Amino acid sequence: MSRTFGGRHGKLDGVMAPRNLINLESVSLAYGTQQIFDALSIGIGTGERIGVVGRNGGGKSSLLRLLSGAERPDSGRVTHTGGLRIGYVGQRDELDPESTVRQSVVGELADHEWAGDARVREVVAHLLPEIALDARIGPLSGGERRRVALARTLIAESDLLLLDEPTNHLDVEAIDWLTTHLAATGRALVVVTHDRWLLDSVCETTWEVVDGTVHAYDGGYSTYVLARAERSRIAASDEARRQNLLRKELAWLRRGPPARTSKPKFRIDAANTLIENEPPPRDPYELARLATTRLGKSVYDVENATVELGGKTLLDDLTWRLGPGDRVGVVGVNGSGKTTLLRLLDGSLPPSAGHVKIGKTVVCAHLSQEISELDPATRVLQAVEEVKKEVQLGAGGEATAGQMLERFGFTGQRQWTPVGDLSGGERRRLQLLRLLMGEPNVLLLDEPTNDLDVETLNVLEDVLDRWPGTLVVVSHDRWFLERATDSIWALLGDGRLVHLPGGVDEYLERRRAASVAPASGVGASEAGTVGSPTGAVGTGAGTPAGSGDSGGTSVGAGAGLGRGDARREKRGDTRAARKELTRVEREVEKLTQRAEKLHAELAQHATDHEKVAELDATLRKVNEEREALEARWMDLAEEVG
Repeated sequence: MSRTFGGRHGKLDGVMAPRNLINLESVSLAYGTQQIFDALSIGIGTGERIGVVGRNGGGKSSLLRLLSGAERPDSGRVTHTGGLRIGYVGQRDELDPESTVRQSVVGELADHEWAGDARVREVVAHLLPEIALDARIGPLSGGERRRVALARTLIAESDLLLLDEPTNHLDVEAIDWLTTHLAATGRALVVVTHDRWLLDSVCETTWEVVDGTVHAYDGGYSTYVLARAERSRIAASDEARRQNLLRKELAWLRRGPPARTSKPKFRIDAANTLIENEPPPRDPYELARLATTRLGKSVYDVENATVELGGKTLLDDLTWRLGPGDRVGVVGVNGSGKTTLLRLLDGSLPPSAGHVKIGKTVVCAHLSQEISELDPATRVLQAVEEVKKEVQLGAGGEATAGQMLERFGFTGQRQWTPVGDLSGGERRRLQLLRLLMGEPNVLLLDEPTNDLDVETLNVLEDVLDRWPGTLVVVSHDRWFLERATDSIWALLGDGRLVHLPGGVDEYLERRRAASVAPASGVGASEAGTVGSPTGAVGTGAGTPAGSGDSGGTSVGAGAGLGRGDARREKRGDTRAARKELTRVEREVEKLTQRAEKLHAELAQHATDHEKVAELDATLRKVNEEREALEARWMDLAEEVG
């Protein structure tokens, strides 16, 4: 179900919340000649958890500032219920540079006072694990200041949280904790974020900010995609390109983990109609064939490589092989060497020992976290055409610089905007597009989702779906990793690179096991081995990415002491369930293929009544078996989570 707020005569079509914390009535806001909101009327009720999506520059941050009272509308009224306490984290913090982290987060409370509060202790432990509480705010990096501001807001007593991109500068583990914390906090929440995993896990309503108004959808990101696709279908929209992207994202959602497919309350039959003939997001075999044609058999061979920086060993005796068409995601704790690994691959950082062999045909493009500087007077279209005027998209497709700019959100006159007038998110989009226009056959992407809106992420995923080459992505964006890559590897801080067949879930499970081990009475040396895989890439021979041969799921002995026995048993049960889930999926696939063959035989022998009766009886048995297996699959999927 969707609702639209705004417009001169627009009213909320639905039942208002019993007690609104904030009301916006006929609010209009403009910056110069750009109309941000036009007669917008909207409200936030007690306990509501709302995710806000929309294009960069569309007004998402402005909406939060209006809600918080940090910005006044040009016309209309913003009213807060009496005594409302708001916790607000904007894109710029208001921390005192002369204060310490301790003063900023817990004020003048003594250590024994705040440390005795489990809620405060949990926030500090998960958001500020590597930041000294006595450190001054002034010298901290932007990411560290961001963490401090977020911790202060979560600790403070409030009725409503307004968070603008809270996952920026957080690693996968911290985002996982934040997701759980926000879902259980009980406070009302409005969050602007490009992190689709958080949107889907936390939010019960999604607001889309577009064209000066707000469209509201019941449910999280998955439901938003379903409802928006259905709305586009019913309206017979002329925007065929955007609708195809929505259908493609929808198809991936429906094929994805059961947690996402079970959440939407939306009518699933309509969704199934939309994706009935929709192919998988990408054909891995065709892409691998094209990649081999462009790259040959060898891309990167890392042999016994060690990298030391500042007296710390980040990569220790690493042996790793990347082949043509491999699509690899890399996760890890902060400071574990993820960016260093990319620099090792692109040749900008030589190893202290060992060597890296780069294929002769490799044309590498590296998207770093730093936004490269362009002449601010250069027009956007000129900046792209400087690289190339046309680009091949794989499978015979091609596009001009202008067409690619349109796909990345630079439409019409926006292509003639001086680079100096672009926002940070728009510059990131431009940087990424310039990289793709160079037609590399190897892409190294370091936090590519930073500053990108959800719609641009969908476009990027669509481009990568047809891009034949080797892809290595370092990202904290769990959704993007699962959507764009085929295998996940992890740097756990001990210099080894580990293949994780269980993906990000396995990484988080290992990290939790590692944090639990010291509490179970295990010494530091033993705790450091928690999660050591049988397939770790270190002194042993390299394993092709995505091969599935590497990566055990064993945990160290520390997890098996005392209460750890139950945890280990539970993890063992989960692993067994995952194994059976995989087996059931294979059986269902076989039965599906068998049913298709039987249908073909029925059509072939349509005039032979005896044969038709025999085939029909067999088909009924096959369908019964498949239905039973599908029911078992649903039970296992729920058990695995």
